[in-house]
Amino acid sequence: MGETQEVKALRVRIAELEAQHLELQRAGDAAHEANGPRAKGRLRGAAAVMLILIGALLAPIAVLGSWARAELVDTDRFVQTFAPLAQKPEVQQFVAAEVSAGITQNVDIDGMVGELFTGLAEMDLPPRAAAVLPLLEGTAASGVRSLIDTGVEQMVESPQFAGAWEIALRESHSRAISLIQGNPDSALQLADDGTLSLDLRTITAQVRERLIAQGLGFAETIPVVDQAVPILASDSLALVRTLYQLAVGLGFWLPWVALAAVVGGVLVARNRMRTLAWAGSSVAASLLLLSGGVGVGRVFFIGAVSPSIMPAATAEVLFVQLTELIAATLIALIALFLVVAVGAWLASSSRLAVSVRGAFRGGFATIRAAADHRGLHTGAFGRAIDRWHSAILVAAVLLGVLALFSMRPITPSGVATVTLGVFAVLLLSELLRRPASDSTPETQVDQPADGAVR
Repeated sequence: MGETQEVKALRVRIAELEAQHLELQRAGDAAHEANGPRAKGRLRGAAAVMLILIGALLAPIAVLGSWARAELVDTDRFVQTFAPLAQKPEVQQFVAAEVSAGITQNVDIDGMVGELFTGLAEMDLPPRAAAVLPLLEGTAASGVRSLIDTGVEQMVESPQFAGAWEIALRESHSRAISLIQGNPDSALQLADDGTLSLDLRTITAQVRERLIAQGLGFAETIPVVDQAVPILASDSLALVRTLYQLAVGLGFWLPWVALAAVVGGVLVARNRMRTLAWAGSSVAASLLLLSGGVGVGRVFFIGAVSPSIMPAATAEVLFVQLTELIAATLIALIALFLVVAVGAWLASSSRLAVSVRGAFRGGFATIRAAADHRGLHTGAFGRAIDRWHSAILVAAVLLGVLALFSMRPITPSGVATVTLGVFAVLLLSELLRRPASDSTPETQVDQPADGAVR
């Protein structure tokens, strides 16, 4: 009997342990099922943060790369950047001073004037004229220098100088790009090892065509010499080509990589509107830092240029003209991403955003009701605007972005004007629309508390 009771007790204890084990296993499974979505959500959140940070960090580099690529590859863009310098007074004064200095250094004005007055002195002049003649020699030399300076200034300020400046920029940039890109029609060829050669094939072909055009028949027998004459060999030239290709490649791909990272971060996130607001503000902040860096670079550039080489005013004009495109692009992009951030936040599900949206809806509904009460209802036109309200909002924003990026140059006042224009369109659409939930004078009836229609 004792053994039977012990066996029964053991069986009961085993059953209790099995029940406890099942309960623990069920609890573990429930915890695993509960923690699975949480872990997956944390993983998605981390991936979204990482992608957006990558996009925000790459955005300034992408802007710089695009700017460098445009200046390096596009000759028209290069000319548009530097051609206006010929019309800047600071640059004109600097060029005129350098040209005048070059003339006076290479022409012995004092010697020429001295020879002239020596010849005059040898002539049979009256005594008074001979006595005054040495006093006029210094004045005559100063007058010659003044005439040279005046002539140079008039030449530099003329439209002809601006045209010559533009032609020189276009030709020099085209030749440099042809050399770096290895254009087969270029007279100068740059090998991969840094050897700069003169291609006789191109030169002899051009000479042959010119002679034939002049009517010299024997020129048709001139052979095209397929030979390259080495002029210079330097590893620096090969490095220049490598850096050029790197800048061109990064300038093309980096903007797309940065944009893809930001878009990917928004799509991966669970709360996409809040993530979009955070992404827009992050990219705007990084571009704002780059804009500040451009301002700091301006100060360093002006301070680094020695006054003996270039006046500070000329250096400032040169830097501003060089960075005009990138500064305008930064202004437009910062404004765009700030608008995206604010719009995404207003569309998010946060309590404050919901409250703001509710306040706006209530305020506009009150204004529309007051207008309708005074007979200023828009009727079918307002209902049509309400049906196309979302399309109107998207179209207004897209047109604003297009106007922003087509503005040359982009200025803070221009950005403010475009932004105010977009907000004016949105405000007008809100005032004119007539949602179905709004009561209009055409359908409103006065009902007392008992429900009887008066």
